[in-house]
Amino acid sequence: MNHHEKGDRIKVDLELSKANASQYDAILLQGGVANPNTLRTDKNAVEFVKHFTDAHKPVFAICHGPWTLIEADAVRGKTMTSWPSLHTDLKNAGAEWVDKCVVVHGNLVTSRNPDDLPDFNREIVALLGKAEPSRKAS
Repeated sequence: MNHHEKGDRIKVDLELSKANASQYDAILLQGGVANPNTLRTDKNAVEFVKHFTDAHKPVFAICHGPWTLIEADAVRGKTMTSWPSLHTDLKNAGAEWVDKCVVVHGNLVTSRNPDDLPDFNREIVALLGKAEPSRKAS
C-alpha cells in the first residue's frame, strides 16, 4: 500500500511462511498505516518479529512500524518514538514514548516519520556496525 492507495505489486524472494528468522541478523518494520496494520494481524509475522526481540537482535521501526512490536509484547520497559498517533498504544503496552526524531534503546531503533530518515539511518548504520552477525556470509 502507498498510504491508503494500492501500491505496486512486488515479487518477494521468499514468503514469510518459509522464512527462518534465525537466519537473519536484523529486521526493519516499515511505516505507513495499512502495511503495519496488516502485518500486526498476521500471527506468523508477529512470531517472526518476536524472534528478533527475544534474541536481542537489532530491530528498526519507523512511523507505524511499532504496532507489530506491541503485538509481539516487545515494548514493555522500552523508550521509543513513533508516529504520534501510536503514543497511547505504546504507553498502554508499557513503553515510554518520547517525541524525538530517533530513539535508541539497546538494539531497538525507532523513528517518527520520513522527515527523520537521515537520523534514523545514521543510528541503523551505527548499530549494525556494532552487531555480531548470527551467521557467516557465504
